[in-house]
Amino acid sequence: MAKKPEGLDLAGLLDHIETEMKDAPGRLQWAMNHCLAQIGIEHAGYRARAIDIGQRLEVLKDYPTPPNCTSPFAPIWITEMVSRQRDQRQG
Repeated sequence: MAKKPEGLDLAGLLDHIETEMKDAPGRLQWAMNHCLAQIGIEHAGYRARAIDIGQRLEVLKDYPTPPNCTSPFAPIWITEMVSRQRDQRQG
């Protein structure tokens, strides 16, 4: 998805994630969370919505994250990865 997003209905994917992720079975929930984060990281036009969905659904919000690792909680993950991308471009 991140490599070739042409033809994907990103707004539709976000709609689906928004309505289904909270109650999805574990593995599907992880996959949907990953998709949500990738949309937010790679598509600036959808970033605010992806972060908002993550904040409202709170999926993986309390997931134990080791020191020096990025949380799988989408709002934190998105923010961290976008920050790293900016740092790489500036450095």
